[in-house]
Amino acid sequence: MWKSFLEKTEFLFEDADLYFDVVVLLVAGMAVTLTGLLLFPVYSGLIPYYENGVYGLLLFLFGLQTVSLGRTPAGDMRRTKAVLVLGVTVAAVGIVACFVPDVFTLVPKVVLIICLCMGGLLQLLQMLVSKDKLQAWLGYGGIFLYLAPACGAVYVFSMLAGLLVWEQGLFSASLTAISVLVYGSSIFVVAFLLQKIYRAYPQAAKASGDDFGLDADKAMLLLTGVFMLILGVLLVPVSFGRLPFSGSAQLGLLMVIFSIQMLASGGTPVGPFHRTWLVILFGFVFAALGIVSCVVPNVLVPFLTLLVGLLNLVGGAAGLVKIVVSAVKRMKEADAVPTVLVHLSITQFVMNLVSILFGTSMLISNLIPGWIVGVILTANGCVLLYLMRLLIRIDRLRSDIMEAEYGK
Repeated sequence: MWKSFLEKTEFLFEDADLYFDVVVLLVAGMAVTLTGLLLFPVYSGLIPYYENGVYGLLLFLFGLQTVSLGRTPAGDMRRTKAVLVLGVTVAAVGIVACFVPDVFTLVPKVVLIICLCMGGLLQLLQMLVSKDKLQAWLGYGGIFLYLAPACGAVYVFSMLAGLLVWEQGLFSASLTAISVLVYGSSIFVVAFLLQKIYRAYPQAAKASGDDFGLDADKAMLLLTGVFMLILGVLLVPVSFGRLPFSGSAQLGLLMVIFSIQMLASGGTPVGPFHRTWLVILFGFVFAALGIVSCVVPNVLVPFLTLLVGLLNLVGGAAGLVKIVVSAVKRMKEADAVPTVLVHLSITQFVMNLVSILFGTSMLISNLIPGWIVGVILTANGCVLLYLMRLLIRIDRLRSDIMEAEYGK
């Protein structure tokens, strides 16, 4: 019996090959689909609903796609500074929308309508007239023939979702929930088709180019840093009762960020792992918990507070131990360490220390005053952004060294 069970679950320990844009689409599909499912009990009055949490989560995903892939609501673009600023701005609007209920509602609503309606329309038109899309897909045949109607459905239902955000009473409650479900399902279909295409044609999975060396991992670092900065800054007035705050959506969005890191690279809050299908499974669980916490306020707060606190505490402690062991090893070897690596170690040390403080503050309420937690998180955001800069610098140095050696 156990042997049979182990044989059936052996695939969980095999390396996964999900592509990053597929990961983002899967999380977006989960967000929309779970929202559609939850709308049934919401409209029945069985559970509460946090509108800003849904808007904020979707905007964050739009921003993530723009920053990491250059895939904007208006279509694929080269990741110039303007495109990156646009993506970070959209993500930041989404983050604030999640955190601040009631006060900050109009701006995220308008931005989301633009992303859904105008974005869906522009991408539908691009698909129809671009030689690289519909015409090319029809010429390729095979699985590409399914991509056209799937993408078309996503674009059409994206526009419909935008109209529903604009006018919530446009359809009946049941029809609204069903429309959202169909939209989410169409996103899943596109993700599935793209995964199959990328496996068959890996060159098709190349991200939009940039001049910054900002790959998917660093894009996540950038947006996580922005998340922590905004959270830290907002916690100061929140702690003095000057601003409302949704702890549920804050935890939910953080769980979604964790999940994307796990799905994209195997990076977990307690350290990096091989990106096996087991890690992918946990990533989807994290995503589901985060999405539900964004949509339904307060229900998962006690559990997620404990979970996020423990993850930060364990991850920070493990990171500190790793850094200390590595430093001791280098001291024994007495090798010269490049300055940039010293800065990297110091940055990681500070980041892990802040993670421990944050985790402790979540596990033991009122241990640290709220405004001090805000300062700690602001510092954490700055450290994450500096870490991203260091990693880009290290990648460039490594590239220069390889080019020099190749030139010899």
